[in-house]
Amino acid sequence: MPPGHYPKSRQHCYANCMETRPILILLGLLAATGVQADAYKWTDEDGIVHYSDRPHPGAQRVDLGESRSTRPVAAPSRFTQARAQPEPADVAPFRYESLAVAAPAPEETLWNIEGVLNVRLALRPALQPGHQVRLYFDGGTRMVSGETFQIEEVWRGVHNIQAEVLDETGKLMIRSLPNRFYVQQNTVNIGR
Repeated sequence: MPPGHYPKSRQHCYANCMETRPILILLGLLAATGVQADAYKWTDEDGIVHYSDRPHPGAQRVDLGESRSTRPVAAPSRFTQARAQPEPADVAPFRYESLAVAAPAPEETLWNIEGVLNVRLALRPALQPGHQVRLYFDGGTRMVSGETFQIEEVWRGVHNIQAEVLDETGKLMIRSLPNRFYVQQNTVNIGR
């Protein structure tokens, strides 16, 4: 028998099947849109949320409401769950761990600084964008930029220094302990 030629009864069946197949598919789609399937949700021991159309031990039934689509609801993958951003309410407010005046050290005596004091703060974590450092030096206050800076006209004597960090709204974030240090200047005696 040549290819593509079938007995008459087989050809008749093939032709009828080809004509009724689109009708059956259309009827199946129409029936599926009117049927509302149950959905179930559960969390496994790794904390991953799963969804299914079949019951699972410990699963909760999810009300899908009236569906207008026949697309299945896909469960989030581990990748998308790992990249999910935390809700703003879940994010802890930023805090500094520590702040100290590292230089000059407490009770340190500095010699011959010629009136220029180099100051270094130890702040952890580092100063955040928008945050400012307020410095208390010998009873006065001044704003400084960064964690290292200089103070001019610091002469011989006892000095006190303390620092604090303010956020962008001016709220106090952290304050160092007060630090006392000394400046000494060598004097040269010129004999007559």
